[in-house]
Amino acid sequence: MNSTENNTIMKTKKDGKFGFSFDNQVIVFALLRTSMIIVVMSIAYLMYDIISKGIGAVSWEFITSMPRKGMTEGGIWPAVLGTVYVTMITALASVPVGVFAAIYLNEYASKNVFTRIIRLSIRNLAGVPSIVYGMFGVALFVQALALGSSVLSAGLTLGLLTLPVTITASEEALKTVPISYREGALALGATRWQAIRTNVLPSAVPGIITGMILGVSRAAGETAPILFTGAAFYLPRLPGSLSSKFMALPYHLFIMSTQHHSIDKVRPLAYGTALVLIALVVAMNLTAILLRIHYRKKLRG
Repeated sequence: MNSTENNTIMKTKKDGKFGFSFDNQVIVFALLRTSMIIVVMSIAYLMYDIISKGIGAVSWEFITSMPRKGMTEGGIWPAVLGTVYVTMITALASVPVGVFAAIYLNEYASKNVFTRIIRLSIRNLAGVPSIVYGMFGVALFVQALALGSSVLSAGLTLGLLTLPVTITASEEALKTVPISYREGALALGATRWQAIRTNVLPSAVPGIITGMILGVSRAAGETAPILFTGAAFYLPRLPGSLSSKFMALPYHLFIMSTQHHSIDKVRPLAYGTALVLIALVVAMNLTAILLRIHYRKKLRG
């Protein structure tokens, strides 16, 4: 390229004819900043409303005591524990299957029409409404497998809901690992699985853990799937086994906010329950951030 062509390109860039002009960039950045401000202000207002109306109801006794008098008094301990139980079953059901499926798709599966259809199906499943997963959970776990309305049925249903997110996040994390990590291990005589286990997975762990916890935290706030598969509004006792019905924070909040016979009386308790549920989800997300930071430092070290 001669000097005349270089001068022409530089002049075009300065004149704003190469890509965005200066005025267009200002408009685009202004729109982006405005969108960001709207989102942040909406979240801030929502958090302020929930905290200001719910903080008065939240106490150690509220979190750790049993409900009384149709949930118009007492605490939410069975709902908290039921949510934790279901979330743990969800993680156990979705994470191993999701990670191994992502490893197969990214490391072993051939790049052909069939695998593209599988990936497309997984991404479509991530967009299926949660109530559809609830109906499927009833048909499969409650009725076909005879697990009944229980903690186990609800956890497995939420595991199915979380599975597409886990697979997608894990596969994307594996794609970020350079191909040289695999080739170096194979050149030293390692098998493909040894290369994946010792070189690829440790590098992809931060992304896998982040996707896993984000998916599980989404499941912790779902109402429709557990509504059909085992959640109950008022059970003043803890679930005795995996086959027992249980209380859960999302369903409990839904009933108190819309269906309770004394809505005005329990409204402060509903806001307190919402605040506890948000705190639980935020704690999961913070855990994902801290684990990601820890593993990134470990890899760099």
